[in-house]
Amino acid sequence: MKSLTSLQLFLLLSTTVFNLFSSTAAIGVNYGMVADNLPSPTEVANFIKTKTIFDSVKIFDTNPNVLRAFANTGITMTVTIPNGEIPNLANEGAASAWVNANIQPFHPQTKIKYISVGNEIVLLGNPAHINGLVPAMIALTEALRKAGPQFQDIKVTSAHALNMFQGLTVPSLARFRVDLAETFFKPVLQFHQQNKSPFMINPYPYFELNVMSNNIDYAVFRKTPGVFDPASKKTYSNALDSLLDKTYTAMSALGFRDVDIVIGETGWPSLGDPGNKAAGMDNAASYNGHLIRKIVSGAGTPLMPNRKFETYIFALFNENQKPGPIAEKNWGLFQPDFSPVYTSGALRDGPQPNLSNPGFDVEGKPGQPLPKPVQPMPAPPAANAKKFCVPKPEATDAQLQNNLDYACGQGIDCRPIQAGGVCVEPATVRSRAAFAMNSYFKSKMGVDSACDFSGTGQLTTVDP
Repeated sequence: MKSLTSLQLFLLLSTTVFNLFSSTAAIGVNYGMVADNLPSPTEVANFIKTKTIFDSVKIFDTNPNVLRAFANTGITMTVTIPNGEIPNLANEGAASAWVNANIQPFHPQTKIKYISVGNEIVLLGNPAHINGLVPAMIALTEALRKAGPQFQDIKVTSAHALNMFQGLTVPSLARFRVDLAETFFKPVLQFHQQNKSPFMINPYPYFELNVMSNNIDYAVFRKTPGVFDPASKKTYSNALDSLLDKTYTAMSALGFRDVDIVIGETGWPSLGDPGNKAAGMDNAASYNGHLIRKIVSGAGTPLMPNRKFETYIFALFNENQKPGPIAEKNWGLFQPDFSPVYTSGALRDGPQPNLSNPGFDVEGKPGQPLPKPVQPMPAPPAANAKKFCVPKPEATDAQLQNNLDYACGQGIDCRPIQAGGVCVEPATVRSRAAFAMNSYFKSKMGVDSACDFSGTGQLTTVDP
């Protein structure tokens, strides 16, 4: 066999490295747009394609400007159907109309890969959305089939928060909630198995800190003694592996270990309210820097070794109009001017994080400067102040509905304002939003900024 020239050997090695990266790296990013200072979708598409390692993007709607901007870029897209549309889409005619309006004009020029039907519907707990999910997914899949062969590579899924497990248990013994395992998760997983579509989850160690003794180092991949699972005899070095294996075990218990798992959202905020020790640049850099290396390596988890997980980091940008505390506005890897919030490894030719000291790059130089607060950090309320959070009089119903959805999506118990609840009357958006906003405010220990809600909330000393 003729010996290879130096150039041929270089090209062969380069191709091998590229193929290795391509076969293991499945890193995408969530592109949220709850902000008034973001660049145009065309600029964003060009930035992602030319400057970052991301080969896929997930959005929270079907914004036509965004879909057009990503046409012919080679970047795959995940689009999202709002939760409120789920019940209607169980109708085949409505599902076909939705596909005709939101998918056909763009695909395949824009490579739509997944349709996420709703987002975290179990967390929000609306029975109409929960009961309607599988019928809607079936109807949409049939609508894609009828639309033509070019649409049949699009897979239908739904992103789930991790409030779906029964109790707090070790990964190898995890089970889905008793009230939903057979009636909801089994049909969902049957759908995925039959259609070869993935089960999408949103694992956030940041939101699981209270059940892991606030072990931030374990949550952000720093070196710790780890957590031992006595049932499987496996030791977990980080929280993400534990959450993934809990999902796998619960799926396996229902007979669906062969269904792929996609990480629809995960990330860490780089800035938080005073007193929030978890949100910060070093923790965010450690979490996302380790996350990127882990996913690219294809190392898998203790129960799923060498398994590759398609992963979408949350989020691309800091979003200054998101309601809630300061941390909600600061999940971005990048500022709106495309400058990195910190060194994460997401830039294609940028510095790589020094993961033993994530605030610095591998050359020992400081990472990107501390992110600028999106809003001034308020002082905590006076110790004995009795305050309540209510909507401003000028807040619109649309704004209040956003506040309602957000607050209930953060783990607030919104059952009292649902059908049959003790606070369901008066059944107006303003009344229900007032309940949810004040409950959220109280859950944050009465910190003033927790009543901001993008300028639509106000504090009062009058008990509403």
